[in-house]
Amino acid sequence: MIGTDSPPPTPSPSQTDVVIERIKAMIMSGVLAVGSRLPIEKELSLELSVSRGSLREGVRALAMMGVLETRQGDGTYVTSLAPNRLLAPMGFMVDLQTAANSAHIQSVRRVLETEAAARAATRISEEQLERAAEILDLVEPHLDSTTLDTDKTIEVDIEFHRIIATASNNPTLEALIGVLAGRTPCAGHDSGAAHDSHREHRAILAALTVHDLDRARIRMSSHLLEVEERLNTLDGQHLNDESEHR
Repeated sequence: MIGTDSPPPTPSPSQTDVVIERIKAMIMSGVLAVGSRLPIEKELSLELSVSRGSLREGVRALAMMGVLETRQGDGTYVTSLAPNRLLAPMGFMVDLQTAANSAHIQSVRRVLETEAAARAATRISEEQLERAAEILDLVEPHLDSTTLDTDKTIEVDIEFHRIIATASNNPTLEALIGVLAGRTPCAGHDSGAAHDSHREHRAILAALTVHDLDRARIRMSSHLLEVEERLNTLDGQHLNDESEHR
């Protein structure tokens, strides 16, 4: 008869998953505080009702996530749980994306950095403004086609955006941007693109200097939209090149 079949049973979580969830619950409830040391392996495995092997696997997984830190000869501790530490594994995911997906990553970056620029406009310090101006000044000698230093222009690009992300005064936003902006594709950093980016950076800095929230938001969005369009153009060129060589 139709509808009499029972739904498949929900698979039981593995012991490793149990370890991860139970330790997470201990942290969230305050049983384990930031910087605190976990009980010794024998005690914790008994408390969680898991084998020592499963406990080690769970601890290793949480260490890879940035939640725990194992210190040789000293035990295992809860980390600072800072956003930049917990979000760092996202960089692995971003690194594994294909070139075809780079524009998608940049569109997410544009959403985040547009908000960061708006927040920074009302929070950025004079010291941060001076530092941003200094690094833009430093890159100018490297922009000509005969002296273009791609590594330098990318380095300045990352540092400029990092300053703005920090000035947003939102650690989670800063950490997310750090993962994405630190992996800006090198493609498109020819002399023309480098000059365009530099001009756009100057416009963003001008808006931040006068603490114009709306203008900072618009300038950043426009800048990163240009980056997306350059990446889309390059992806199209690569596809055409591949077709011609088939």
